[in-house]
Amino acid sequence: MPNTLPLGSISPAVPFPPPGIRWVVFDVVGTLVEPWPAVPIAYQRAAAREGIEAGPDDLRQRFAAAWRRQELIDAAAPIPFATSRAREAGRWRGIVHEVFADAAPEPVRERVFADLWQHFADPAAWRPLERGRALVQEAIAAGCGVVLASNFDERLLAIAGHLEPLCRASHVFASSELGWRKPAPAFFRAVESRLGCTADQLILVGDDPRLDVAAARAAGWQALAIGE
Repeated sequence: MPNTLPLGSISPAVPFPPPGIRWVVFDVVGTLVEPWPAVPIAYQRAAAREGIEAGPDDLRQRFAAAWRRQELIDAAAPIPFATSRAREAGRWRGIVHEVFADAAPEPVRERVFADLWQHFADPAAWRPLERGRALVQEAIAAGCGVVLASNFDERLLAIAGHLEPLCRASHVFASSELGWRKPAPAFFRAVESRLGCTADQLILVGDDPRLDVAAARAAGWQALAIGE
C-alpha cells in the first residue's frame, strides 16, 4: 500500500482511515485551523499599536523570508530540528525582530513580539478549517483515536481544549514538548513512543508536502495530503 494517500483518493474504494490504522495524527495549523485574522493582518495590527506603519503584502513577504531563515537555522543545528520551549520562543522572537528590523528599534520590536506571542495563544485568534473538521469526524466515526502533533509550541496545549476541532483530540503533542520539530524522524518516533504503537498503525494528515507528508512517509507512516 502506498504511504501517501492523495486527498481525492478518499472514496468507498479507498476508505479513510485506511485499514489497520489505530491513530489518525493531525497537523494543526493549515490542516485543522488557520490564523484569523491572517498573519499579515495580525502583524500589521500589532505593529500599529506601537506606531509602526506596515502594509500586509510587505509583511507577508518579510514573514515568509524570516520563517524560512529559522527553518534553515534548525536544519543546520548540531542536532537538526531538536527543539525546546526556549528554542520555540527564540524562533518566534527572531521572526518578529527580522520582520520589523528596518521599522523600529529593538525595544519596540520586543514589545511587538510579546504582543503577538500573546495574540496567537488566544483561541479567538484561530478558526477551524472545514475539510480538517470533516476528517476528524470521519476518524472518530471509524473508531480511531485522534491525535494532534504539531510544530506549534506549548501554546497549543492551552488552546486545544477550547477550539474546534482540536478539542476532539485525546492527545496533544507540541514540538517544544516532544523535543523535536518535523521533519525530524525523532519527532515521529516520539509520537509512537507516547502512544505505545508502531508506525504502521499511524497516518498523518497535514497540509505541508515536506514537513508533513514527505516526513511522515520517510518515518514509515502513511500520510494524507489535505492541502495543495
